[in-house]
Amino acid sequence: MNAHHAQTPCLLGDIGGTNARFALVHGDSSPITHEVTLPTGQFPDLAAAAQTYLQQVGQTGVRQACIAIANPIDGDVLKMTNNHWQFSIEATRQALQLDSLLMLNDWEAMAMAAPALGGSDLQQIGSGEPVPDAPKGLIGPGTGLGVSSLVRSRRGDWVPIAGEGGHVSMSPTCEREADILRILWRTHPHVSVERVVSGMGLENLYRAICELNGTKAEALVAAQVTERALATSDVACEEALDRMCRLLGNAAANLAVTLGARGGIYIGGGVIGRLGNYFAQSGFRAAFEAKGRFENYMLRIPTYVIRAEQPALIGCAMALGVQPARR
Repeated sequence: MNAHHAQTPCLLGDIGGTNARFALVHGDSSPITHEVTLPTGQFPDLAAAAQTYLQQVGQTGVRQACIAIANPIDGDVLKMTNNHWQFSIEATRQALQLDSLLMLNDWEAMAMAAPALGGSDLQQIGSGEPVPDAPKGLIGPGTGLGVSSLVRSRRGDWVPIAGEGGHVSMSPTCEREADILRILWRTHPHVSVERVVSGMGLENLYRAICELNGTKAEALVAAQVTERALATSDVACEEALDRMCRLLGNAAANLAVTLGARGGIYIGGGVIGRLGNYFAQSGFRAAFEAKGRFENYMLRIPTYVIRAEQPALIGCAMALGVQPARR
């Protein structure tokens, strides 16, 4: 951050298909403040939503902004996949009278947040100690499966890598998972990990398990599968949720060995956050460590559930070179 802008806060944003969250940060060691969530559907584009936010919080003269968005960022024009927003990054910068506008993919922002997280922000699952400066991996089931990573350059700055790791191939680790894969192959020529580790994945697992059990699948959405599984009121739902946690463990392990993520694997996304204590007791960590000859390597890699509110906003601050105050 330029010293002469130290008095002016930076604008932070986290844009999803439904909600646009905005906040301000005033500089190193100051907290993220003035957090407001606006419905994306009520605005034609990012500039209009950001202008409304800045008016609401009575903030003028913002010079720098970093906005995370649930979309690939490829060139100047951004067209959102899950709502009607389409805008030019440069035109948005000009409309908001900013010196700089940095746009990040939401999982890039999650990666940027990782070094700032600590204490009650993280819940460690299993053993392991992070190696300082070693790569970190991030993965999380939501509507789809988000995957990103973070590596440290020789200069010492953290570099996020967005990637599309949710679309690697699902790899079964037992007969049962192979049977599930065979069922999914009938409808999908390529079964990505996202097809089994996400909200949609939970629904796919439930239907496949019902078929294998010879029972009739109900028209359940992910939240209902989770609810029944946690209430232990439906064996197919229970197995689907357990299986998803194990498949997430396997996917996280594949990310960890590919990246050499001895700095730890961080789990985000909406689905795991709603499981409470269930996830820590699930088969996730056992599946993560089950890498045969490489089990000792896996045992040393810590896995964390991100419990922080709004990690993407923290990541946006970090991307602007601001380390916000954490608990």
